[in-house]
Amino acid sequence: MTEIVHVSAPELVTYADEMAELLVETVEEGSSVGFLAPLDRETAADWWRERAGDTGAGRIDTWIAREGARVLGTIALVRAPLPNARHRAEVAKLMVRSSARGRGVGRTLLDAVEAYAASEGITLLILDTESGSLAEQVYCKAGWTRVGSVPGYAADPSGSLRPTTFYYKQLAAP
Repeated sequence: MTEIVHVSAPELVTYADEMAELLVETVEEGSSVGFLAPLDRETAADWWRERAGDTGAGRIDTWIAREGARVLGTIALVRAPLPNARHRAEVAKLMVRSSARGRGVGRTLLDAVEAYAASEGITLLILDTESGSLAEQVYCKAGWTRVGSVPGYAADPSGSLRPTTFYYKQLAAP
């Protein structure tokens, strides 16, 4: 059974190696999640461990989907740092192992972030994803609104510049 866990800073460090495996797999498959290929596991694990400081400081919240100790997916909520933006946050790093896709793991992670954000008084979420990616289908089905696309916004793992599509979702005020 898949369990969704909101991880603390110490837990993020504990899961770093398992999450690194997910990140490396995601990059190897060609998904644009901020890294270029090849990405080695140690670099990926270090990146996750570095997020623990932001997690402990309340700037980033991270969830994992797991079966036992195996991480199947992850998602993050990045809080806006400025006082006039406390009502909004960015959804980032939604990744699901290829072996777990099609089982609703991504949507369940997204639902968990949305519910948490609403409970924290966040009323606006934003995100971006590579235009034409499978992730766009998840966001559209979950009621996100497409804002537009920017050509050549980010490089995919091979280094080729790709268009990025931006989305937002308004949440009910608490």
